[in-house]
Amino acid sequence: MSSNDSSLDALARLAAVIDSRKPSRGGDPETSYVARLLAKGPDAFLKKIGEEATETVMAAKDLDREFSPALQAKLVGEVADLWFHSMIALAHYGLEPADVVAELERREGTSGIEEKALRKAVAREAAEK
Repeated sequence: MSSNDSSLDALARLAAVIDSRKPSRGGDPETSYVARLLAKGPDAFLKKIGEEATETVMAAKDLDREFSPALQAKLVGEVADLWFHSMIALAHYGLEPADVVAELERREGTSGIEEKALRKAVAREAAEK
């Protein structure tokens, strides 16, 4: 098994745990952080995503100012927190990490500049209809 397969398996396992913590599946907000966020609704987990995104940016800026293994580890930890909370949002909306991976694979080999221009053109077309 490649490390890529292993990483996808890890994300799938985490997604399954998150799904099992949904209040609709018996997750208890008194004992589960995920169940608590989901029970509070989108504002709660979306706020956490914003906080974690900000902490990720701050960790990266710290690493820009001073390179160290400790600051690298801090950045990795913040990105992990951001991914985790993003996975809670995916679960809430009935999506899985595999959906994100499929989208990244769809974009593979496409210039980011071209892809962004295409999205703008599609949005412009839709607005004109």
